[in-house]
Amino acid sequence: MTKKILVANRGEIALRIIRAIQELNYTSVAVYETPDKDARHIRIADEAIWLGDGPRCDYLNIEKIIAAAKKSGVDAIHPGYGFLAENPDFAKACEDNGIIFIGPSSDVITNLGNKVIARQIMADASIPMVPGTQNLTSGDAGLQEAIEFGKKYGYPVMLKATSGGGGRGIRRIEDEASLVGEIPIARAEAKAAFNDERVYLEKVVLDPKHVEVQILADKEGKTIHLGTRDCSIQRRNQKLVEIAPSLIEDKDLLDKICDTAVQAAKASNYFNAGTVEFLLDKDLNYYFMEINTRVQVEHTVSEMVTGIDIVRTQIKLAFGKNLSFSQEDVQIRGHAIEMRINAEDPQNNFMPEGGKTITTYQSPGGYGVRLDGFAYQGYTIPEVYDSLLVKLTVHGYTWNETVDRLKRCLTNFVITGPKTTIPFYLNLVQDDEFRKGDFNTSFLDTHAYLFEYAEQKSEVNKIASLIAEIHHKQENPYAI
Repeated sequence: MTKKILVANRGEIALRIIRAIQELNYTSVAVYETPDKDARHIRIADEAIWLGDGPRCDYLNIEKIIAAAKKSGVDAIHPGYGFLAENPDFAKACEDNGIIFIGPSSDVITNLGNKVIARQIMADASIPMVPGTQNLTSGDAGLQEAIEFGKKYGYPVMLKATSGGGGRGIRRIEDEASLVGEIPIARAEAKAAFNDERVYLEKVVLDPKHVEVQILADKEGKTIHLGTRDCSIQRRNQKLVEIAPSLIEDKDLLDKICDTAVQAAKASNYFNAGTVEFLLDKDLNYYFMEINTRVQVEHTVSEMVTGIDIVRTQIKLAFGKNLSFSQEDVQIRGHAIEMRINAEDPQNNFMPEGGKTITTYQSPGGYGVRLDGFAYQGYTIPEVYDSLLVKLTVHGYTWNETVDRLKRCLTNFVITGPKTTIPFYLNLVQDDEFRKGDFNTSFLDTHAYLFEYAEQKSEVNKIASLIAEIHHKQENPYAI
């Protein structure tokens, strides 16, 4: 009998997973809240189950999703990323109900989701790490621990939520006075966001590069990597641009980082797909940061340079298949860049443009171009979810070819209605330092001119807008 898989997510990642399920000749089941009643993922899935009015609360409701899975008789659930993807309680609920969770076990998610436990696992395996504390104890004792750490290692330091992730729950502290004031605030915010008020400290690695490694592991313990990605161009610890492989010229260093990632995965008894993340200082010393226990937004660039379908592999691993290829079979070919086309206004602190309708949507294409998205002309962007519309990923034989292809795609990508990140990215790909691969996590802080642009007024844009207006008038002859 064909296998049936429920996708406990929405947006472009739900579409990505549903396509992989259907290519395996399995049955896909989508779930949705009322604001997503017109979403594409419920249109292309084989089945769709309404969870409730939402917003967000039903996508996060473990009981409702398990009930939907049972009602539909699924064999497995794929959590995608975000929402419940790194929630050990969700993975445990799947396990307890005889449903395969497409990801690592609940125990592994628990251990790696707790940053302090994860650091201890890595320390026991001799993985290089940034100096840090254990969980700060409550009250004055914890405050004193923090002050002593600051005195020993100097400022700035990072104050982090123990159960944080995805760039959330992180505060940079510049001095002791700020540390004293921020700890109680950070505890309260961590409690609200993660239901866990514990926090800890790490020394800040100044202006680092952010390099990560995609890993795959089967139930027999065979673990391989798919090379490196660079995610250094960020805004408030949120990645904006993802590149594979890293542009660091020292290939021996990159090989060592990849080997360390495999070592870290094995030390944590990792299974399925995951990402081991590192920070590199100005001298290219590297330090373990965390393991993300899910498929990443940026998995597309690794797929483009290796030809390996990560989501398809995830599903096969979850159903008990072993890895069908070895480390020697993984060959990195060329370069790939992913940019997140969001409905946001970069000139207004990336303010989301939710509630607006896309009046024109004309996407680029051609050799080496991949689009992962769910938006379409006439789609009204919900105000209650994230602002990602589509991920644009391009591949080229050389770095310069890849950047040139990306520039061409951005120039020809027309979205009207909401403001988007397209013109900001178009500035970025023309920046000399970006083209040289010379950037770190402080890049946007030192390149304010990237935000200086006029809205796109190309001839293609004008014509597309005119066509959209004509179609609108034809379909709505009485509209003003």
